[in-house]
Amino acid sequence: MAIGLLPGGEDADEPLVASINTTPLVDIMLVLLIIFLITIPVVTHSVPVALPNEANQPTQTRPQNINISIDKDGDLYWNEAKLPDTATLLAKLEEHSADKPQPEVHIRADKDVRYEFVGRVVIACQRAGIGKVAFITEPQRGAPVTP
Repeated sequence: MAIGLLPGGEDADEPLVASINTTPLVDIMLVLLIIFLITIPVVTHSVPVALPNEANQPTQTRPQNINISIDKDGDLYWNEAKLPDTATLLAKLEEHSADKPQPEVHIRADKDVRYEFVGRVVIACQRAGIGKVAFITEPQRGAPVTP
């Protein structure tokens, strides 16, 4: 059983056409496009959730806050005044720990400082009885804020 045209048939005189008729393909693609455009909004499910609106509040420096800065060499600064050593820092912290309300200590350390120097300041705050110690950092420029 032969499939196709037999030689010498009525179509033997016509040349073969080697081009593909793309009209049915275009019709099917347009129908699929319309179906997808209609069904995608229906398929997309979203749970109605009331998200909180939160704004990033800048740190407000109050006069009772204590800013301790540590440079990359480990030198300590009390509100821009250089301290000679950790013992002086401990004495000043003990002096201010009795204030009502107790001040917050904000530690600003250089990114290249050794952890040892930051640890000494935290231990001095703990020994003096300071209840609130915070680390001040700078956000990266152009980095997205993550919740």
